[in-house]
Amino acid sequence: DLRAAGTDSHPIGDAALDQLRAECRQLGIVTQDPVLLRMFLDVKRGAQSPLTVLFLGEPGTGKELFARAVHRLSPRAGRTFIAVNMAAISPELFESELFGHIKGSFTGASADRRGYFELAHHGTIFLDEIGDLRLDHQSKLLRVLQEKSFYRVGATAPTTVDVRIVAATNRDLQRGVSEGWFREDLYFRLKGLVFRLPPLRERTGDIPAIADQCLADIAQQMGRPVPQLSNDALRVLTEHDWRGNVRELRHALERAVALSDGPLLTKLSFDLE
Repeated sequence: DLRAAGTDSHPIGDAALDQLRAECRQLGIVTQDPVLLRMFLDVKRGAQSPLTVLFLGEPGTGKELFARAVHRLSPRAGRTFIAVNMAAISPELFESELFGHIKGSFTGASADRRGYFELAHHGTIFLDEIGDLRLDHQSKLLRVLQEKSFYRVGATAPTTVDVRIVAATNRDLQRGVSEGWFREDLYFRLKGLVFRLPPLRERTGDIPAIADQCLADIAQQMGRPVPQLSNDALRVLTEHDWRGNVRELRHALERAVALSDGPLLTKLSFDLE
């Protein structure tokens, strides 16, 4: 039941692909891969709707980039985009962080505080790593998605919000439903539009362009000239498995630039396992 990337029955011409590449670049997405470009076209179409969007994929495949693209391509583009790493929220502070609290509702609550959902009112909230959410927190999140309202911690009146939900995970939520660690009703609530981002090893043709973009960014941050990649370095990068995907590739380039004195990076500049 997942919408597979590249299954559009209508072929896309070269001119249209070039246009999609340019649009992706404007959103920080570097790709020439036809499969990913077709998926981006579906993302672009889906962004115009109010449906919840769920991005699946390994760490480092660009889920947050695509989530931000959904926001920027949507009617809510001029409003707030709030990104929340669900795995990083302390279980004790889950409700306070997401829904806010009232002054004096617990020790340390020295003032009223708006939560992430309220901050994203009329905009988009991105719930990253949603597959790591505890079951009791899943039920509280489900209630908000269904009713579009919640209670701040310590409040007696509900707060109503209008937010677009975009979520992401690197875990298999269908498996989670069958094994009991992810609620089936929440899963169905999240899967309005589902996109699976391919790992870097499935689009190795993008590695040279991504490496060039990363090197330009890294050199600017370090205040150094942009280094070039030798042919043997480019071959090593293209043939590597990149289990951490673009994130791992960028870290490898950062190390190589930091330890290099010259304007050219060779295969000896990279220590890849």
